[in-house]
Amino acid sequence: MRPALLASALAVSVLAPAQERQLPPGVTGEIDAAIRRGLDWLASQQGNDGAWRERGGYGAYPAAMTGLSGMAFVAAGSTPTRGQYYREVRSATQFLVRCALSHNGLISVPSEEGRPMYGHGFGTLFLASVYGMQEDPHTQDRLKGVLDRAVELVGSSQTTNGGWNYSPGMTTDEGSVTVTQLQALRACRMAGIVVDKKIIDRATGYLRQSQNADGGLRYSLSMSSGGESRPPITAAGVVVFYSAGVYDDQPFVEKAFRYCQNHIDTTVGAGQHDYYAHLYWSQAQYQRGGTSWSDYYGKRAAWLLRQQEKNGSWSGDGVGNIYGTAVALITLQLPYSLVPIYQR
Repeated sequence: MRPALLASALAVSVLAPAQERQLPPGVTGEIDAAIRRGLDWLASQQGNDGAWRERGGYGAYPAAMTGLSGMAFVAAGSTPTRGQYYREVRSATQFLVRCALSHNGLISVPSEEGRPMYGHGFGTLFLASVYGMQEDPHTQDRLKGVLDRAVELVGSSQTTNGGWNYSPGMTTDEGSVTVTQLQALRACRMAGIVVDKKIIDRATGYLRQSQNADGGLRYSLSMSSGGESRPPITAAGVVVFYSAGVYDDQPFVEKAFRYCQNHIDTTVGAGQHDYYAHLYWSQAQYQRGGTSWSDYYGKRAAWLLRQQEKNGSWSGDGVGNIYGTAVALITLQLPYSLVPIYQR
């Protein structure tokens, strides 16, 4: 879909009153109302500078939280110029553009992010997702420059194994940062930003090498302590292969998907990384489709509705309510199919 048509379609989706909108399969009126409460709460938490900052014990991480929160509003159908939450999307875009460090292209607030590659990945993903929605040519050109430098930073930070770690220049690597960069690169390519295919090929090769005999992906190739299979990273690995059009005809992907089915519980909190796991597992299920998706979504949505706090937020993984709400909203809004990187 051309950017102008996409922006128009997104705007129409949210401008219509709830009673006039046709809800997608699986989304009930109760789910839709929970989404609206969550979006309103998240909007109320945006700072005057356009950023969201987490208040949990892991740190503020404004670039990462703004990227994730911004994706929740794009998933609701808002763009930087249209939709109920256009102001939030526009302010988030402006904040992340200002965060792009001129000397190397890293999207981060160094004083507030101890592991900046997460913020860089989520920030790049969001900016690539809104790039085609810009209506002002000057703004779009500026955003293209930020994305070009962001992609260069990702390429220059890739390790010899093909992965990434918490900060640029590290020689070790780990899976969760690697999939964050890969999804950001996919979004950039979809938006028309030039990405060297060799970078993606080396990264997907890294994931293939990370697979254990049980189908799960290990935490790291370069660290001796990272050998056991990790369900959240495995789910994320499935997503990046699905977004490349590689489905169950590929043994790697099928084994990884089956591993996740056996190790990720849909209706009971999976512990420390439950929301993180379902950020990706929900995308994998949606992109795969069929009865597996419909069964998953019904159960996960019901669980999330029980976890929603009275103010409309969710608390996730001990990280905090900004993170938990953004992730829950992304999961619940997948059936609306309004974000290209999340689509089938």
